[in-house]
Amino acid sequence: MRSLSIAATGMLAQQLNVEVISNNIANVNTSAYKRRRAEFQDLLYQSQRRVGSTSAANGSVVPAGVQIGLGVKTAAVYRITEQGNLVTTDNPFDLAIQGEGYFQVELPSGDTAYTRAGSFQISGDGELVTVDGYRLQPAITIPPDAVDVTINGSGDVLAKIAGQVTPQNVGTIQLAAFANDAGLEATGDNLFVETPASGTATTGNPGNAGFGTLSQGFLETSNVNVVQEITNLITAQRAYEMNSKVIQASDEMMAQLNQLR
Repeated sequence: MRSLSIAATGMLAQQLNVEVISNNIANVNTSAYKRRRAEFQDLLYQSQRRVGSTSAANGSVVPAGVQIGLGVKTAAVYRITEQGNLVTTDNPFDLAIQGEGYFQVELPSGDTAYTRAGSFQISGDGELVTVDGYRLQPAITIPPDAVDVTINGSGDVLAKIAGQVTPQNVGTIQLAAFANDAGLEATGDNLFVETPASGTATTGNPGNAGFGTLSQGFLETSNVNVVQEITNLITAQRAYEMNSKVIQASDEMMAQLNQLR
């Protein structure tokens, strides 16, 4: 019976759906996390009477035909890049992006990764780094005698030096943008890497056309809506139960056939 295998594909699909939802809920407090959504497609069809075939010698065409679906498959787990809320932290090295763009960080391998989590700190060399010690690109070095640091919306890093009236510009933070944000590959640790699907990174200063602005002393929160995720979880659970009922019903039908004499 096809219904057994069809319902099995439905249960596997809803199991993955629950896994995606659980990952969203687990990251509800992860800075700049973007929620995921599972997308599904129907599987191949078996044609018992092909659509458009002729049914008589006079050329009469079958208007509908008979096609039996074979179930469902996972097409993608799509990342929704909606802007998260901004929360104040009063930390001068916490940065949030309002709008499009990603911070660029240098990995130990020398490759460039991208992130929207702007919780930066100062390394022993005075450089702006992530919580894992990865350097912000282009590199920004804070002078050791700086008494205050201001980062404006355009990414300019201004350090107030003891004994000087005018702040010193020690660099400008640049952002990277992509034609298809959803095509970036997540590697964990709030980091993404470029792929052929995302397109090549375009860099520019915050506030320029196509790039967001920076907010100092703020962090972007996760864009996960807990109420929506719980609702999706209930829906997925009910769909899983219905598919299991189909398997149970198919098993009972086969049991009835086995009892025929």
